[in-house]
Amino acid sequence: MLCSRKNTIGQYESHTAFTLPGLYRVVHGIDVFDPKFNIVSPGADMTIYFPYSDKEKRLTALHNSIEKLLYGTEQTDEYIGSLTDRSKPIIFSMARLDRVKNITGLVESYAKNSKLRELVNLVVVAGYIDVKKSSDREEIERIEKMHDLMKQYNLNGEFRWITAQTNRARNGELYRYIADTKGAFVQPAFYEAFGLTVVEAMTCGLPTFATNHGGPAEIIEHGVSGFHIDPYHPDQASELLVDFFQRCKEDPNHWNKVSDGGLQRIYERYTWKIYSERLMTLAGVYSFWKYVSKLERRETRRYLEMFYILKFRDLANSVPIAKDDAN
Repeated sequence: MLCSRKNTIGQYESHTAFTLPGLYRVVHGIDVFDPKFNIVSPGADMTIYFPYSDKEKRLTALHNSIEKLLYGTEQTDEYIGSLTDRSKPIIFSMARLDRVKNITGLVESYAKNSKLRELVNLVVVAGYIDVKKSSDREEIERIEKMHDLMKQYNLNGEFRWITAQTNRARNGELYRYIADTKGAFVQPAFYEAFGLTVVEAMTCGLPTFATNHGGPAEIIEHGVSGFHIDPYHPDQASELLVDFFQRCKEDPNHWNKVSDGGLQRIYERYTWKIYSERLMTLAGVYSFWKYVSKLERRETRRYLEMFYILKFRDLANSVPIAKDDAN
């Protein structure tokens, strides 16, 4: 299994022992310290996600559509809200619009911090804007809350809400466009198993603030290649953003330092070349270890026993007993 060590404990430990009442009892489930649970962290596709400073590769043909996406004055089903002061940096976030991703939490903490609103604009790419387009109950509740926050805190002029975007090439250039404004990427999830958008943003040279619950706590070195934030303490997170942008305003080199630190972290740990090398190494080691240790034979037997108990035993009982016609 390919996963970050940060999301093994907790995600799997409850499966060590459990019961299916009246049917089956598992006494030896998943061992999170098994060699198969090694770190093989994926990187971002560097043909799409590359540093904003790589001018020759920049997709400038997409800039007009990105300008419209961020600053277009009309309100549509694709984007609402507006950014009045285009000279301000942009805080950017992109995720599904559900509770665990905490996009509404980011919007609310931004809305409540007057200093942060003075320093930067906020742009989020998430879900649907029109509640009628969603059939998911949780997303519908988040959509309604987003609209309520916009009205309650009068965010028009400082906040832009864009629907989910599927054009990966434009998304890559969108990260870089945000970097051009000397902005930052924020990933505020209550829990994130890995955090691919964190890697994408850092690969584009965008200073990144991400949750300390899950994979991003491992991806980012706090204060060096980005910043950890605690979504359960939103006031502290917003103050960390204020400190960062205030310092960048006073010393523009600070933004470059964090941006370069993020890129260095990516080049050291999260490229596809590193990913493929680790994957091939671990695949070889695991295959050999599995061969010499008879790995999973006990697990396979129990798996078959479970099928027998849940399925085949009932089927066997339903088969008519053969009768001797002579009797």
